[in-house]
Amino acid sequence: MKISVIIKPTHMTFDIQSKDLDLTDAIRAYAEAKLSMLEKYYDHCERIDCELVKDSGHRQHGEIFVCKGHLFVPGKDFFVEKREEDLYKAIDKVQSHLKEMLVEWKEKQREK
Repeated sequence: MKISVIIKPTHMTFDIQSKDLDLTDAIRAYAEAKLSMLEKYYDHCERIDCELVKDSGHRQHGEIFVCKGHLFVPGKDFFVEKREEDLYKAIDKVQSHLKEMLVEWKEKQREK
């Protein structure tokens, strides 16, 4: 049996940067995979800027990871920042929050 998989090419541009953190291929691939899912909810996503930061904050013990996501769509920008003890969890939360904001905005656009 032959199985074919069709992958929709992404039209969104990614800019993923890091601060005080080694941006490995695995981290970059994970962030791109998670954030590219946003195109399922709105076809006209233009660009997403993602900044990953390791913050060894003075108030909390241990390292805290910050993920900042800035999504650009025609006529609107969305910005989310999440802090977590796990970098991958921060990326997941940014993706989830951007998805909620995007879906809510899209529904409001339909009502107009």
